[in-house]
Amino acid sequence: MQSWWESVSKARARILSLSSILPSDPPSSFSLSSLADSERPALSFLSSFDAYELLSSALSCPSSGSGSDPLCQWLYNTYLSSDPHLRLIVLSFLPLLLGLYLSRIHSSDSASAPSLAGFEAVLLAIYSSEAKSRGGKQVLIQIPDLSQPSLYHTPRNKQNPHGFDDSRPSLAVLAPPLEPQIAVKSTKRPVIVGVALDCYFKQISQMPSWSKVELCKYASAWAGQDCACSDKLDGDKEVEIRNGNETNGGYFLEGRSLSNGSDDNGHGVDDVVKEMEKLSVEKIGTEDSRQKGVRIPLPWEILQPLLRIIGHCLLGPLNSQDVKDAASMAVRRLYARGSHDLAPQAILATRSLILLDKRAREAAKATAVTAVNASSDGNTPSKAKKPEMLLVSK
Repeated sequence: MQSWWESVSKARARILSLSSILPSDPPSSFSLSSLADSERPALSFLSSFDAYELLSSALSCPSSGSGSDPLCQWLYNTYLSSDPHLRLIVLSFLPLLLGLYLSRIHSSDSASAPSLAGFEAVLLAIYSSEAKSRGGKQVLIQIPDLSQPSLYHTPRNKQNPHGFDDSRPSLAVLAPPLEPQIAVKSTKRPVIVGVALDCYFKQISQMPSWSKVELCKYASAWAGQDCACSDKLDGDKEVEIRNGNETNGGYFLEGRSLSNGSDDNGHGVDDVVKEMEKLSVEKIGTEDSRQKGVRIPLPWEILQPLLRIIGHCLLGPLNSQDVKDAASMAVRRLYARGSHDLAPQAILATRSLILLDKRAREAAKATAVTAVNASSDGNTPSKAKKPEMLLVSK
């Protein structure tokens, strides 16, 4: 086990080595040397938004991700170090790395895209480390005995008529054993990406908020188009614009049409303008999400750890409001995707998260209203009472 000074020295050396890789024109108020000179360089780097932006801009370069990319080599070598704090730095950039990698792999012009061996090397480093820690064993979970009144009742050791004890809790396989991988093949890509997301989830309590927001935005883009049924559980009505005697609403925004004249009910241009304003708001959200990635296949190997991360971002009590809002949009997009793909597991999981999100927001709103009413009642001056006069007969 390395000493504290060895850990600090290694972290300083790794951070200072970025000076020769990153652009030489960072913001005037920020420098990597100031982070390296702190008492905990790795944690200071992890909590610095300026450092995250600096690496993100370099990592988002169109020519990034190749095998000769020095930044990918830095991430690869940093994760192979034994310092857990340095590994957290690499994991904080995993949402951006996965977003860029999967978007370029599944984009229409992927044939002309440069090599992504650098991104794949980082993913393989994370996968190999997790496979080594599991030791070739599968991950099991214990399912409680559903015959008991609740989870807190002690199962009674009774035997059934067949003579064997059925009070023991059953076990289910959460993840199969991991096989060694030396390359990211198309058939093994979902497993490798899913393991990387699972490693991110294990350390999510130490991830900065901007990294969580990044992942939620990419998850919204991975789900696909902005669908009207994403708000189905919120009770919002679909935007439908009548064209003559036909209703051409559709689920996707691209399937909706507008009429320049008036309909059978006598509504004219004013109603069309209102509908245009509604559509413009929805399209703005769609364009913002498209800038973060493209629609990709979402097998259960990727979707399961992704929903765990979104669930933490949605319901974690210490998460900021922007993290919760980004997760709220992501889970609704994934619910719409699961509804169109007819995926029962995705529908059940996302529906449960949406209902929990609604209850949490309603409870927070009720608490805020109660607090405001209590403060207003306390600050309202009460009318002074007149002193009581007692009449005494002589």
